Amino acid sequence: MNSKTIQRIRLFTAIFAAIIYFAGLLGFFYPIKLFDINIAPLIQRILTEFTLIAGILLGFIFILTAVFGRIYCSTLCPLGLFQELCLLLFHRKKLPSQKNRHLKYFLAAISFGTLFGGTVFVLRLIDPYTIFGSALSGTSYGIICLALIAILTGWRGRSFCTNICPIGTILGLISRQAHNKIYIDAKSCVACGLCAQKCPSGCIDFKNKTVNNETCIKCFKCLGLCHNKGLKYGHQTNGKTTNSPAFSPSRRRFLIGAATFATLAIAYKAGLQLSKDIANKVKTLLLPPGADSSEHFANKCLNCNLCVENCPMKILKKADNTYPAVHIEYGKNYCSYNCNKCSQVCPSGAIRRLTLKEKQHTQIGLAAVNPDVCIQCGLCVRECPRSAITKPRGDFPQINPNICIGCGACQAVCPVSAIKIAAVTTQQTLPK
Repeated sequence: MNSKTIQRIRLFTAIFAAIIYFAGLLGFFYPIKLFDINIAPLIQRILTEFTLIAGILLGFIFILTAVFGRIYCSTLCPLGLFQELCLLLFHRKKLPSQKNRHLKYFLAAISFGTLFGGTVFVLRLIDPYTIFGSALSGTSYGIICLALIAILTGWRGRSFCTNICPIGTILGLISRQAHNKIYIDAKSCVACGLCAQKCPSGCIDFKNKTVNNETCIKCFKCLGLCHNKGLKYGHQTNGKTTNSPAFSPSRRRFLIGAATFATLAIAYKAGLQLSKDIANKVKTLLLPPGADSSEHFANKCLNCNLCVENCPMKILKKADNTYPAVHIEYGKNYCSYNCNKCSQVCPSGAIRRLTLKEKQHTQIGLAAVNPDVCIQCGLCVRECPRSAITKPRGDFPQINPNICIGCGACQAVCPVSAIKIAAVTTQQTLPK
């Protein structure tokens, strides 16, 4: 396969993914669930509720990386696609080379250590999928992070991908030993430096004729730049290897590896404590069906806000000072009885995937009538989709707690605000 074909396939895949991402995050439509193959949500879904499909998808991405290198970063990562757009807008003539910083290993160890310890709190601060989703949904943190990454991209190229992103760090370690790599044909290369000047990840050392495939994001732009075809992509079988050096059991590498694993262990222990602290501080609020409990959801929700943007009733609200994750505020609306979209679009498993029937039997709250305000109009009785409200003649409406799921339809229809929905401590599936 020639270089132009490789570049076209990569570009077409990236454009297609970008369209789906923007459409999904902006709530337009979500026909193909590409977010399900974003790595952070996948790992979180496996830890939250392991499914065979999630395991296969994660394995597929790792195998893809082991065969082809970090093509995930240039085709499927939404923040990676954003950085590529930034590079087009800045249109720098020369991008700087980048060193492989050891700090990224410790950032990855802290992020994944606390995740394995039970909380996504640290990971969602630095995860590319979460940053992109929260920015597109209008959160201040996401917008600030996206602006800083845009500035960093214009200044240093894709250094976020090469030396900060924890997902990129994991993929880089796999890509380092990938079967197919970018490499320099020493016989054809004239050391002009054009490829290095345009490389967004700064991974080409044209003087020594080496390519760091750990940080190379496989954008394949360099293949079309070389007039002498000195850059190639594939499995190098003959000649001296001109890629990043193989693992060396040097004292420095050993110490860095040992320190990284120690950091991972410390972060895991810290994650256990942090998840408990978060659980003790959060309030019991109404949460999407499938979120289980306030404590569980506060530690599992990535705050990508995909469910918020796709909620047809617009009752899902972003994290705020009241609660550190997505939650429900009914206002004048309610949770539609025939909708389970939030559980279907959540890629991380923080909201369990419920069938419509399961959702209709999941109790997220409980309605209560204030007799001092109620005017006994009976509208709530007619509006309740589960017939959980009865009204004896001449009496106030009665709520059956064994049937009410807290959907809020009664509260929305009440003309005098006599009905309020209180959250349950732990969501449960009702038998009826």
